[in-house]
Amino acid sequence: MTKVAPKGRPKAKTPYKRYFEEQKPTETGDGELKHVKVFSKNRQNFTGDFISMLNKTKKSRPAKPAAKPTKEELESRPKKNPIPKEILDKYSRGEQVQPKGVKTRHFKEQQTRKEVYLEYATEQAARTELLLQETAGQLEADEGETTAEFRQSQIADNVDIQSSAKHFNLNMEFGPYQMRYTKNGRHLLLGGRRGHVAAFDWVTKRLHCEFNAMESVEDVQWLHVPTMYAVAQKSWVYFYDKKGTELHCIKRLNRVNRLDFLPYHFLLAAGNSAGYASWLDVSIGELVGNFNTGLGDIRMMRHNPRNGVLCIGGGRGVVSMWSPKVREPLAKLLCHSTAMTALAVDPKGQHLVTAGLDRAVKVWDIRMLVQDKPLTHFQLRLPANELDVSQRGMLALSQGTYLETYSDLLSGGGSGDGTRLPYIRQRCDAFVHGLRFCPYEDVLGVATAKGFQSLLVPGSGEPNFDALEDNPFETSKQRREHEVHALLEKIPSELITLDPQEITGVDAPTLQEKIDAKRKLFHLKAPSINMKSRHKMKGRGGTAKAARNKQIVKDAKRKEFIAEVREAKKNVIKQHTTNEAGAKGKAKAPRSVLDRFKPKPPKKQKT
Repeated sequence: MTKVAPKGRPKAKTPYKRYFEEQKPTETGDGELKHVKVFSKNRQNFTGDFISMLNKTKKSRPAKPAAKPTKEELESRPKKNPIPKEILDKYSRGEQVQPKGVKTRHFKEQQTRKEVYLEYATEQAARTELLLQETAGQLEADEGETTAEFRQSQIADNVDIQSSAKHFNLNMEFGPYQMRYTKNGRHLLLGGRRGHVAAFDWVTKRLHCEFNAMESVEDVQWLHVPTMYAVAQKSWVYFYDKKGTELHCIKRLNRVNRLDFLPYHFLLAAGNSAGYASWLDVSIGELVGNFNTGLGDIRMMRHNPRNGVLCIGGGRGVVSMWSPKVREPLAKLLCHSTAMTALAVDPKGQHLVTAGLDRAVKVWDIRMLVQDKPLTHFQLRLPANELDVSQRGMLALSQGTYLETYSDLLSGGGSGDGTRLPYIRQRCDAFVHGLRFCPYEDVLGVATAKGFQSLLVPGSGEPNFDALEDNPFETSKQRREHEVHALLEKIPSELITLDPQEITGVDAPTLQEKIDAKRKLFHLKAPSINMKSRHKMKGRGGTAKAARNKQIVKDAKRKEFIAEVREAKKNVIKQHTTNEAGAKGKAKAPRSVLDRFKPKPPKKQKT
């Protein structure tokens, strides 16, 4: 039975066929039938390509969970980025601590967890070496040749254009000169004995300022920023800015021979001809230390970058180490039997290099001042008058107009040793008065009596710099930010000591000191009282009354002293009990030392 439409209603239209529904086949001209697809109105005039999306079916869960891999299987699996064992050994912190001797399970797990953290830290430190893109290279001679035979012209011809431009000579007529590089190694400061002062960017050869002070210049030194520097002139020390404008005159620093700057303490150290050592805080403009060392004319002075201690060499062959808050030397080291001619401290603050009139050069480990013998000792043909150590441990020394560099500071040999020859030799055109390695560059700056020479020493500088510490390419905005952060992180001058690790340690008394302090409480004597009674009129007082009053005062003072001693004993016993009981307070405290001296209570008699 078919359904009939009701009267009065129009007949329903056939529903619109979708494009995915199968239509009736139509007959083609060849007599074949072909299915016709009807598309929607939106797609009828579309001529492009459609991208079909594949329906991804969800993976079915396994019926049983997979077995957990064993420790051997995990270790045998190759890692994604394996690290070479040599690099891991380089950053390793030693063998692991075996938890076998640990008593409780809690501390065993704690020690195991700590070893996991240390292993992860070692791996991360090894991976960061991938960020150090530059490598330090040195000259390698062929068989039958030595690197000391290479000349600067040959080295400059075989390097790139940017490196060859760092080799240059400046001929000036106001010498002899002193020179300093900035901490980031970008700017150079020259000071001539006859008043010539010049500051410039030695990489781009752009001159900042140049003037004549019209009096003798003894030494020059950069301050915490490359826009200010200090010049030790004939009478006083002057501060100048980048354009040569005089900023300040320090008249308390007079007749100064040597200048040095401590960047983390903001201290300008100075040594004058009368033997006075001075430390000027450039952030507040005050002298934090100024006293006579008793060493006479100070001509050799370097600071230790590790702890900020000032090393001063004298004419007796002794190196003394000074702090601004202590008027006596922190340590003295007898280095030579003759007068010293030069000294230098390596940038890491681990080794001290000295030279004397005995033509000897010695290397000392200043972390262990108890040693009697130096680490390295070699003889030269002439006494060395200038010394300096690079960031990579190269040693440079000058003997008049003759210059030598050694590739290894600890095991380098002298020119008299036939088995070990210098790394590079160079003869200058005049007497050498200043010698400094440029930070983060393979460059050695030499200040002579006739000017300045920039020499190429491959492998002397650190190739990778930390931009947050020293950035040779910093902008003016970065320089201002760095100055603000350095002022906020400034180290006080009171913390300059031989061992900087003492500041972070706790001075805890030993067990013997505690026992001695407790025993002293039983052998204390009451303080003597010298009482002078007031003189009274005749008949108002007498000898008996004065003696009685004196005895009353003595008894009162004795009672006060006994009360103080008892209170001190209670505090000592309480502290000892707390320490022995532990943090939980469950353990019973043992019998203290004071209990041994207490009289035993009498036994109760039975009635």
